[in-house]
Amino acid sequence: MDELDREYNPRLSISDHAEIVARWQADSAAARSRLTHTADLSYGPSPAEKMDFFPAKKRGPLLVFIHGGYWRARDKSDFHFLATPFVNAGVSVAMPNYGLAPAISIEEIVRQTLRAISWLYREAEALNFDAQRIVIAGHSAGGHLAAMMAAADWRRWEDDLPDDLIRGVVSISGLYNLVPLSRAPFLRDDLCLNEVSARHVSPIAYVPNPSVSLVTAVGSNETRSFHDQNRLIRAAWPECFLKDIDLPGRHHMTAVEALGEVTHPLFLTTLDLLGTAG
Repeated sequence: MDELDREYNPRLSISDHAEIVARWQADSAAARSRLTHTADLSYGPSPAEKMDFFPAKKRGPLLVFIHGGYWRARDKSDFHFLATPFVNAGVSVAMPNYGLAPAISIEEIVRQTLRAISWLYREAEALNFDAQRIVIAGHSAGGHLAAMMAAADWRRWEDDLPDDLIRGVVSISGLYNLVPLSRAPFLRDDLCLNEVSARHVSPIAYVPNPSVSLVTAVGSNETRSFHDQNRLIRAAWPECFLKDIDLPGRHHMTAVEALGEVTHPLFLTTLDLLGTAG
C-alpha cells in the first residue's frame, strides 16, 4: 500500500508542488487579462458543470482541455495559461470543470464530461468553431477522462450525435487502469472504488473509436507506474495509437506545461491533430 502512494502521489516526490501551482495560477490570471473569453458557460444541470471558452479570432478547430487533480481537486482556471498559444495559433479552447470526488463518483464525472463534449458539439456554430475538428487533451485524471471520450459511443449516448464526434485525444500522464488507484491509501477513501467499479471506469476496459487518433506523453522523471500506465494504453489501443511524445527532464506536474510551449513537439503534434499548421 505504501508503494502505491509513492508511485501515484506526486506530492511525495515534488517538493515545490505548491510553488508550481502558484505559477500556473499567476500565468493563468495573466492569460485571462489578455484573452477574450467567456467564463462559466453552463453545459449541464449541476452547479459544477461549467466551462470557460477562449475563442480564436477566426473560425477554426477546438481544443478541449480537461484538468487533472485525481478527480477530487483543481479547477479549470488553474490551466488558462495553456489557452494563449493555441488561441494565437487560430484554435479556440474550452476548459470544462466537473464535480469532484467524493461528492460524486468517477462514473458520474465521466457522464459530465460526455455532456460537456456533446454540448460543445451542438454549440459549434454559436461559438464559431469547426465541429469537424475537435480534439480533447487532458492531464493525469484529465487524461483518463479524455481517453474515456475516445471510447465513447456517441450515438448511444444521444442519437443525434455523430460517431466521429472527436478527431483525437492527447493524454498527458494519463491513468488508464484505475484498479491500483482503488487501493492507494491517499486516494481510496475519496474515490470509493472497488476492483469491479475501478475496472468499469478504466479506459482499457473499452474499445476505442478507430476514427480517433491517440497521442500520449509522460515525463521522463515520472514514476514507473505512470510509465506503465502509458505503455498499457498504447498496447491496449493499437488501432488508434498515433504517437508517443518524449518529455525529457519533466516530472508529473511539469509534463503538462509542454502542451503550451510553442516549440515543443507536444504542442506541434496537437496542432497537427487539430489540422492547423504550426
